[in-house]
Amino acid sequence: MPLLDPKERLSLNGGEADAIEPATGDVLDTFTLAGPSDVEQAASSAAHAQRDWARRPYSERAAVLRRAGDLIQRYEPEIAEWIIRESGSIRGKADFEIRTAAEECYEAAALAHRPIGQVLPSSTPRLSYTTRVPAGVVGVIAPFNAPLVLGVRSVAPALALGNAVLLKPDPRTAICGGHVLSAVFAEAGLPEGLLHVLPGGAETGQALIADPRVRVVSFTGSTAAGRSVGALAASHLKRAHLELGGNSAFLVLEDADLDAAMSTAAWASFFHQGQVCMTAGRHLVHASLYDEYVARLAEKADALAVGDPFREQVHLGPVIDRGQLDKIDELVRSSAEAGVRVAAGGTHHDLYYRPTVLADAGADSGSGPGSVGASAAYALEVFGPVAPVRAFHTLDEAVELANDTSYGLALGIVTRDAARALDLAQRIPTGLVHINDQTVNDEPVAAFGGLADSGTGSRFGGEANLDAFTETRWTTVRATPAAYPF
Repeated sequence: MPLLDPKERLSLNGGEADAIEPATGDVLDTFTLAGPSDVEQAASSAAHAQRDWARRPYSERAAVLRRAGDLIQRYEPEIAEWIIRESGSIRGKADFEIRTAAEECYEAAALAHRPIGQVLPSSTPRLSYTTRVPAGVVGVIAPFNAPLVLGVRSVAPALALGNAVLLKPDPRTAICGGHVLSAVFAEAGLPEGLLHVLPGGAETGQALIADPRVRVVSFTGSTAAGRSVGALAASHLKRAHLELGGNSAFLVLEDADLDAAMSTAAWASFFHQGQVCMTAGRHLVHASLYDEYVARLAEKADALAVGDPFREQVHLGPVIDRGQLDKIDELVRSSAEAGVRVAAGGTHHDLYYRPTVLADAGADSGSGPGSVGASAAYALEVFGPVAPVRAFHTLDEAVELANDTSYGLALGIVTRDAARALDLAQRIPTGLVHINDQTVNDEPVAAFGGLADSGTGSRFGGEANLDAFTETRWTTVRATPAAYPF
């Protein structure tokens, strides 16, 4: 029996939409969108179901999460096909999503067993303690680029900790990023009403954030959208965990082994067509290695196969849609017109954009965080397979260049001297640092998130999920009523 039932995708009132395969433009299936009325109904149902779910034994919640992880692996062929075809992922990326999604469920199951509070000292004769209690209804807004992982990493821990969830996947990946999870958790035995999948646009997201029954919002997406989400959530006095964009630096020091570094460098910018928030958007290379680095990275880019990931063995698939391709192409073209050298790529057919290397990028980009100047592709988040490269001469200059951005998500440093890299990393504020590795890394046990324009400092993953999806309640108990002066 297949995991997905087509009837489950046609239960909302916001009108029909097509699931499109970016590689071919073919319609894979049809589903219905959610409108504000659907959000209201779902929130009411979720709030009602959550009260009973929170009272269930922790072992029951944990068992549902473990079964969900098992089911994700059991249905791997069906889920992988949807990820490949609906999101344009290569097979390896789909495998990574499925493996990680299962691990997210297992890690979430362990959360249900964690201690839920502390006994506190008190200056009066009473028992004083804190407990973690479920937030209630959690709203999750997830993007298209890693739809399964970036949905389940909030859905699973929120459910494990006793919450209900409203999940709004990107409509471009509504099935692999939404309906797959709904089907998995239903088969895993999650009680009805606790997880609602609500694909839709901005109006749906606004309704989700504004609904008074939603107490916590978990958003992953662009910085521009995140600002709007954060502002709306703040106006309703609710927490918003914002995991946003990036323009991460990949530093190559003068002692780096270029033979070993090339695979790392290419993966940092070209994995999943560069449609990853952690993608290396600025390759900062010591001047003594610069020319060779550019030549070798360009050679590797030219050797990568780009095509239909479902029907061919390729390294890169299509970008998600025409709007994204036009943005990438405009940033590359405007940079080339301003004097940046296109060492590889810079071309496309249909939605297939060639992996691109831009030499001498950012040399005249002005001053101040995120300044654009000559190289827009260097200063801005491209969200495409583009590797801008710039030389530096000293470590102080490398630090200055790495910090010349409004983002603070990830940092990669390649060197033979790990101790020096650790010291260097202390001077470049980011949420994630990877020494002798590239910037695109994620594990369910690790706290994940960025600083500044990359997020609010909130974290997902491991024990950080306890803070994300619970509230802390202080309780005191006395043997007899307290006496006061009046």
